[in-house]
Amino acid sequence: MNPHDSIIIKGAKEHNLKNIDLELPRNKFIVVTGLSGSGKSSLAFDTIYAEGQRRYVESLSSYARQFLEQLQKPDVEYIEGLSPAIAIEQRNAGGNPRSTVGTQTEIYDYLRLVFARIGKPHCYKCGKPVERQSAQEIVERILALPRDSQIQILAPLIKGRKGEYRDIFKQVQKAGFMRCRIDGIIYDLSQKVELKKYSIHNIEVVVDRLTVKPEVKSRLTDSVETALKIGKGNLIAVTGPPGRQKDIAFSEQFACTQCGIDIPEVEPRLFSFNSPFGACPACNGLGIKLEFDPDLVIPDRSKSIEEGAIEVWKRGGRGYIMYYRWLIREFAREMGFDLQTPFGKLSREIQKAVLYGTDEVLVNDKPFEGVLPHLERLFRESDSEYLKEEISRFMSSQPCPECGGTRLKKESLAVTINGRNIAQITRLSIKESREFFEKLDLSEREKLIAHQVLKEIIERLKFCIDVGLDYLTLDRKSSTLSGGEAQRVRLATQVGSGLVGVLYILDEPSIGLHQRDTAKLIATVTALRDLGNTLILVEHDEQIMMAADYVVDLGPGAGRHGGEVVFSGKREDLLKRSDSLTAQYLRREIRIETPSLRRPHVQRTFLELKGAAE
Repeated sequence: MNPHDSIIIKGAKEHNLKNIDLELPRNKFIVVTGLSGSGKSSLAFDTIYAEGQRRYVESLSSYARQFLEQLQKPDVEYIEGLSPAIAIEQRNAGGNPRSTVGTQTEIYDYLRLVFARIGKPHCYKCGKPVERQSAQEIVERILALPRDSQIQILAPLIKGRKGEYRDIFKQVQKAGFMRCRIDGIIYDLSQKVELKKYSIHNIEVVVDRLTVKPEVKSRLTDSVETALKIGKGNLIAVTGPPGRQKDIAFSEQFACTQCGIDIPEVEPRLFSFNSPFGACPACNGLGIKLEFDPDLVIPDRSKSIEEGAIEVWKRGGRGYIMYYRWLIREFAREMGFDLQTPFGKLSREIQKAVLYGTDEVLVNDKPFEGVLPHLERLFRESDSEYLKEEISRFMSSQPCPECGGTRLKKESLAVTINGRNIAQITRLSIKESREFFEKLDLSEREKLIAHQVLKEIIERLKFCIDVGLDYLTLDRKSSTLSGGEAQRVRLATQVGSGLVGVLYILDEPSIGLHQRDTAKLIATVTALRDLGNTLILVEHDEQIMMAADYVVDLGPGAGRHGGEVVFSGKREDLLKRSDSLTAQYLRREIRIETPSLRRPHVQRTFLELKGAAE
């Protein structure tokens, strides 16, 4: 027995294990099977994993150990040949509302990187592409215009603002410039220029007028640099003959010269909903907001207000209830509607006024506040936790109105690759995402920049597809995944990490999988093994058992009748064992027959589901 080639277990007595000895080959695909309750998890998780994890944690400093969960030493005489162990169990991914399939598999981190490197920024207001160029790049763009084109270099000073701007004209003249373009017309500043104070104006300084040809490059460079300095990083090149002139806007920053909107530096953190630089300011990157729900405040619209349609006004102290009954009566008298009319039959205008308030009707010399604004004010101003808890019963999670549930700022969503922003890509299924990235239409420069990152994204998406998760979207919340889905997401992440020499222990990863996807799961597990890792799977699935290199069958029964090693060895040898219940099922000597009689349907022949929207 060589601990370099095997994991050697002596005297394992954890839970119902009966002092078992076992030798498992390293760097192999091992299945632990047997009846439910026969001791499979006690061996795989509570003995092998617990000891591997305990030894790893004990190898760390005492300072580091205080931050890590330390497992108890299992009831075993000794174990040799253990590698660092990772358990991938069937459990929910936790309640972190910020965790998604994309963040968990780290695909989203690579998406942020690729968008920061080759994404094309646009103005989120007008949708026009926004580019940042150096002075030299602007010069090259202008020189690329048709030879002998007449151009003017303008520096924008005022854009879309009211005022007379007399001082600006004096400053421009003092700086040595003689012309300005005001609202599209060139003016000589030696003449008196008067602007209407309350009209919107656009004012640009004419820095230079010249003809496009190679020999003007030096002069053009000076003019461009001057215009950028005056225009605070922006300039306009006017081309074409009078009457057919066209403005070409240039900027040293990511800024829309038409809307006057600045876009921050495009870097990975701009696309992170966990960072204040990228998160939607309205929902702090959660994508949802807790808001008062009219359907919870008035759950039964067939009732009238007199009959208690407004649920929230049926709770609270006597004084509170009496005051708001009086208030709504006065409001109904002013608005001219009957409190005994079912709420759903009131006009939309009145329903809206009751729920959201109105400034047009005064009650007790004050505008009617409305039910929902009243609840919002109470929730915001109250110091009583009890009151807040009671009021919160009328709140529900709604998609954030600012970001539409995407979690990101509008500046982040204005950056696209092949016409899609990062939120649109994460809303695709994993299968569709892979197809999108494989068919990306990129320039040679973009391919060179993004090659390695795109390769990593496509590979990780493939790993998710290989474990049967091609239908999930990258923006799917981790907390909504089933135990089996969460386990396979973690498995795909481990495959993507490329670790070698690790002991992976999985808890029935085939649960919920179609047989077609089980084959993909086996291929993924085999790939992990081929990297140089040991895999122990607690499994009942025949397809996985027959693909394993080594099988351990525990039994013969469950609970106190189990905990013994019935068989350990190669899968082909298992089929020859007569004392193994598992082998008898695999040989089809025992089978679970399909019932000849089924329970009769009661009245209806279909199960009806209505309004399922989860």
